[in-house]
Amino acid sequence: MAVKELKVLICDDSMLIRKQMKESLEKLGVLKVFEAGDGDKAVSKYAETNPDVVFMDIVMPGKTGVDALKDIKSIDPAAKVVIVSSAGTKGNLKEAITAGAFDFVQKPIEEDVLLKMLEKAIKKA
Repeated sequence: MAVKELKVLICDDSMLIRKQMKESLEKLGVLKVFEAGDGDKAVSKYAETNPDVVFMDIVMPGKTGVDALKDIKSIDPAAKVVIVSSAGTKGNLKEAITAGAFDFVQKPIEEDVLLKMLEKAIKKA
C-alpha cells in the first residue's frame, strides 16, 4: 500500500488545525481525507469511511478524543488512531495509550512527522 492509497480521518475541534493537516496530507499525496469536528462525529465518520489512519485531538468539547478512541476501538480493534495533542495533556495521553492509541504526536504537526506516522501505519497494515 502506498501513501496515496490511504484513507485518513482528521478529528480536531479547530477548523484551522483540520485545514492545515488536510493540506499537509494532500501535499504528501493522500487522496482521501475525511474530517470530524468532535469525538461523536469522529466515531460516526470512522464507521462510515473505515479510514486506515485517524489523527485524533484529545481535548474537544463533548466526547473527548480518548472516549472517541475507545468507541472506535470497540468498532474496530485494529484501528490506528494517532493521538494529536498540545502540551499539558500528559494524563490524557497515558489514558489514550492504555485505550489502544497507535501513536502520539505533538501539535503543531510537521509534514515529516505526518509522513512517518503514515509509513508506520502502512507497515502495520
